[in-house]
Amino acid sequence: MMGISLPDPGQGHIEGVLVPQEQAIEESARILSRAKVPTFFPGPLVLWKWNEKSAKMAAAIKTAAVEGGVHIIPMSDYRPKYPKIDPETEINPNHPNLTIWHNKIDACLFVGVHCHQANLALKIIRGGTDCYTMAFCSMAGHEDANLSVRDTTPETFVKLTDALKKMKSNSRGF
Repeated sequence: MMGISLPDPGQGHIEGVLVPQEQAIEESARILSRAKVPTFFPGPLVLWKWNEKSAKMAAAIKTAAVEGGVHIIPMSDYRPKYPKIDPETEINPNHPNLTIWHNKIDACLFVGVHCHQANLALKIIRGGTDCYTMAFCSMAGHEDANLSVRDTTPETFVKLTDALKKMKSNSRGF
């Protein structure tokens, strides 16, 4: 009874409140445009060219990053990087808080990360940092993110890019 519900198709959630997907995308653009160090964390479902959809998704994410001034730090490999990771190069899913702290990231968006790894990393980030977490999921969304959108496609990132451009032209999204 105390948990949140995952969004239904066509929805997202913001701080646990179910909203239309368009509203969640618009809010993610607002947060990214106001952030000092907005960062995308793309995972292997996007980075490794599994199929044509992943290639289109990677291109759409790159366009959103360039148009919106968003940094990209890959989450390409889930194996632990002990004893030391380079937090400027990639996020370590076992210690994502180190990457957040090192890069002073205040808003991040996960995309193309397998759900079990995303949930673990999102819990650690929310519990140990003040970074605003977002997850654009190709499945059901993520309850551990501050904001989540489900059924993500390349078109989702086209909408995000358009919203980021709009925020940029409206004096930093205010």
